[in-house]
Amino acid sequence: MNIENSCIVIFGASGDLTFRKLIPALYNLFRVGRLGQHFSVLGVARSELTDDSFRTKMRDALIKFEKAEGQELEDFCTHLYYQAVNTSEALDYAKLLPRLDELHDKYGSCGNTLYYLSTPPSLYGVIPECLAAHGLTTEEYGWKRIIVEKPFGYDIKTAKELDEKIHHYFEEHQIYRIDHYLGKETVQNLLVLRFSNGLFEPLWNRNFIDYVEITGAEAIGVEERGGYYDGSGAMRDMFQNHLLQVLAMVAMEPPAIINADSMRDEVAKVLHCLHPLTAEDVKNNVVLGQYVAGEVDDQMVVGYLAEKGVPADSNTETYMAIKCEIDNWRWAGVPFYVRTGKRLPTRVTEVVIHFKTTPHPVFSQNAPENKLIIRVQPDEGISMRFGLKKPGAGFEAKEVSMDFRYSDLSSASSLLTAYERLLLDALKGDATLFARTDAVHACWKFVQPILDYKAGRGRVYEYEAGTWGPTEADKLIAKHGKVWRKPSGVMKKKV
Repeated sequence: MNIENSCIVIFGASGDLTFRKLIPALYNLFRVGRLGQHFSVLGVARSELTDDSFRTKMRDALIKFEKAEGQELEDFCTHLYYQAVNTSEALDYAKLLPRLDELHDKYGSCGNTLYYLSTPPSLYGVIPECLAAHGLTTEEYGWKRIIVEKPFGYDIKTAKELDEKIHHYFEEHQIYRIDHYLGKETVQNLLVLRFSNGLFEPLWNRNFIDYVEITGAEAIGVEERGGYYDGSGAMRDMFQNHLLQVLAMVAMEPPAIINADSMRDEVAKVLHCLHPLTAEDVKNNVVLGQYVAGEVDDQMVVGYLAEKGVPADSNTETYMAIKCEIDNWRWAGVPFYVRTGKRLPTRVTEVVIHFKTTPHPVFSQNAPENKLIIRVQPDEGISMRFGLKKPGAGFEAKEVSMDFRYSDLSSASSLLTAYERLLLDALKGDATLFARTDAVHACWKFVQPILDYKAGRGRVYEYEAGTWGPTEADKLIAKHGKVWRKPSGVMKKKV
């Protein structure tokens, strides 16, 4: 699908996300010829910058983060423009009209506009209203699309309220709720692995799978985001959006055809089938934790309550583990164990499919488990674990693996990053990897009982930084006869 000429308007253009992720992503798409020459980028924020000062700031960011240089860098920067706007004041949006007309005329983009909300969530409902007040959302003259960053709401009530606000000015087909996890190559490869191979699909069900484990671990703490994170926590920051979406892609049914509507239909079906949590379920199957001082990568680090911007009496969770189930034919009775946390031993996101053991252990009482490990980050790849005969006398089985790593591909350097892929898809009008409103609501509906439990001052356990979380999380999975994997950060080692 070819990209039409367009203008990309970034609200919050003076912020960290713009110069660390968005501009580098657009530069790399330009560098490999994906954007062509007929595009423009208009940065919008309150800061009083000129086109030249904005270009200088973005040029410096590209040199720092992408090692960009030469004529290619200079050519890209000529496509960058800036307009200062008070984004909370509707009348000030009138300044956008002549700038957009100028850019559409110069680049022949015929009114095609992609709005990117790289702003605080408090503006997610304000900006669409202000754009609409000046006729900047209508598609009578070119398409209009809007990308909304997470968090999409704070709970089920605020998510629905935000949806109503945005839908008042944009149709669902115009709204792209971005989750950068879904832009990662290995997450997408989950679908190809499952649906293009006859090997896996017959085994991908309750008859052959014992349990599924999903881990989203970070070694870092909250860094300079203590104030923001304290109002979010691990549940909202990682579980409600990223990890539930990954779970849905693991568990979804094959789509009838590969297009945005069919794919998102199947994702939504899985999320609607999540077994509703009662208060007793939350008490027995959810563990929340908060890190205290400890050692990570041979360095002592402070506890969460000592982080900058965090209230001394905060009850915010920095760790979450949950056992959940899916009420449908394929997955009935198969537990999904999901955990995420900060200040864990390593940064790693992976999915582990634990297959059932042989019905009769002929060669060994301790035969290796069959596992399929899908590493999302870092060192993206896939590993299959199974048993073979250990060299020597007898028939003792030993675990071996077959591994694939994206870094081993000669073309690995040309793989698109998550933001590159998602920005490109939005410009093409391909919403496959963007969350639809019904899926977002299903996620919040599932999470709401945990939020209610937490609001009632539900127990948050301490865990030492540099460990794999509270001992209660180990007990959660152990009482069902399972154990958490303890992965390292690289696939090529035995993990």
